[in-house]
Amino acid sequence: MPDTPQLLMFIAAGWLLNLTPGPDVLYIVTHALKSGVRAGVVAGLGIVSGCFVHVFAAAVGVGALLATSTTAFTVLKWVGAAYLVWMGIKLLFVRGSSSTLPPATAQTRIPADLRGIYLRGFLTNVLNPKVALFFLAFVPQFIAPGTEDKVTAFLLLGLLFSLNSLPINFGYAGLASWAANRVSAVQHAMRGMDRAAGVMFVAFGLKLAMSDNPAQ
Repeated sequence: MPDTPQLLMFIAAGWLLNLTPGPDVLYIVTHALKSGVRAGVVAGLGIVSGCFVHVFAAAVGVGALLATSTTAFTVLKWVGAAYLVWMGIKLLFVRGSSSTLPPATAQTRIPADLRGIYLRGFLTNVLNPKVALFFLAFVPQFIAPGTEDKVTAFLLLGLLFSLNSLPINFGYAGLASWAANRVSAVQHAMRGMDRAAGVMFVAFGLKLAMSDNPAQ
């Protein structure tokens, strides 16, 4: 494990990286706005669960395989891209009458399928090969060269990074829910938000599909 100053730097870097908007943040905010903070928190938990899978996979060598095997990277990349595009299309063509609803309150929120939200958050993260490559590139920088059990150190730091993201994820969920409770225009614009989120998910999927394998 790194010494205290380096560990604090690792935590701070993790917070900054997790603050960066991306498909994970978009997923959390979308559900928090539509169904409340609880749905946003569950979305964040699903995403972090996906990170756990990437950490363990990288520790046992699957991440290294993705980094060196063009075929493995390409297969997972296209599966992940297709899933993001599918989520975007669902949002673009979702049916609803958000524009006729009263201001967003705890009583008027759209009922949430928490199990489905968790599972989709998990899949959004775990089907993105770039997450595995990120852990392979980022975490080893904080493992001292003389560390005897580098696998355990990698696991501990990877899990710490994932858990470190929870306050950020929950913060996004709380902020989005707070805004929806206090700004009635959010409820009236919910249909437009679905479409905007759908376009962004499709864009993230296309960006992932066009990404190159770092091993090439």
